[in-house]
Amino acid sequence: MTSDASAWDSAAFRDRVQSALDRFLDGQAERLAPLGPDAARLLDEARLSVSGGKRFRAAFCYWGHHAVAPDRPGDEDALIRACAALELLHASALVHDDLMDASDTRRGRPATHRQFARDHHVAGWRGDREQYGAAAAILLGDLLLSWADELLRRCGLPLEQVSPALDVFDLCRSEVIAGQFLDVSVQARGLADVEAAMTVLRYKSAKYSIERPLHIGAALAGAGRETIAELTAFGLPLGEAFQLRDDLLGVFGDPATTGKPAGDDLVEGKRTVLVALALDAASRDDAARLDASLGRALDEAEVAELRGVIDGSGAHQQVEAVIGELSTLALAALDRAHVDDRARGVLRQLASAATDRVV
Repeated sequence: MTSDASAWDSAAFRDRVQSALDRFLDGQAERLAPLGPDAARLLDEARLSVSGGKRFRAAFCYWGHHAVAPDRPGDEDALIRACAALELLHASALVHDDLMDASDTRRGRPATHRQFARDHHVAGWRGDREQYGAAAAILLGDLLLSWADELLRRCGLPLEQVSPALDVFDLCRSEVIAGQFLDVSVQARGLADVEAAMTVLRYKSAKYSIERPLHIGAALAGAGRETIAELTAFGLPLGEAFQLRDDLLGVFGDPATTGKPAGDDLVEGKRTVLVALALDAASRDDAARLDASLGRALDEAEVAELRGVIDGSGAHQQVEAVIGELSTLALAALDRAHVDDRARGVLRQLASAATDRVV
């Protein structure tokens, strides 16, 4: 394997992950064919839910493996399938998250629960279309979560390699689900200080986005505790920076880039670190206006006004500074880690891609 990180073709990697997902879903379609057209509709939505995206989780898993075992002969296609399992987990989380947040869109198209509710309405079926859409989204999210485990277990690598990775995967799924419930509870209480918001951020997103994919890839390569700890020192702060960037995009992002309406996090009432900082630092009147506006329909002028409140509080600039600090901390840990030099170079590229997205 060459030591030149620039030789890695990220687009080709994404294509390989997509192909692995497509083949896996083709197999599932054959198994579910006896259930008829309703199962086929569920499969169609599953295909849409795993189409496209930056494939960060698969990439961190892949390079977590090659950071530990760069020269190990093995089945690259099987490794790609193992990495693709993380994209099924991600798709499951997004389907459920969109339902819980009552989101209308995902990547520029209707969210799963909205699409199935629309199908119900167009078909003129009985009952509550929104309830039908919610039920379909729950079931699809559950199915994707089940398939993630199945694809990792049956990726084709020897069981002795896969078993330690499954242990990490079990922990990862528990963290994501518990973190999601913590987020739901924080929103329901309508209160979230910076510490609580950071806890949600860490367990709902940061760990499963970067740290755990690195661990799963490394576990597939037989990594020991010291190496796992070194990857945590890199992956956890980077994952936090990654999610803080997402939080900024959720308020200040261009809909053409995010696939979500302007200020969508404000409309959904998300009490992120950004919002918690703004509520702490804004004037009493501005903080009251921001707090009262969270979770309700907002027009463009109202979104612009709330953006001004957040900017004026200094929270926007503070989050940008924290992203920079966390990224620096992560890269310093990567430089110290005892990993393959080419993998180190690619991981630096991935770190930049994860945190430098345009707001």
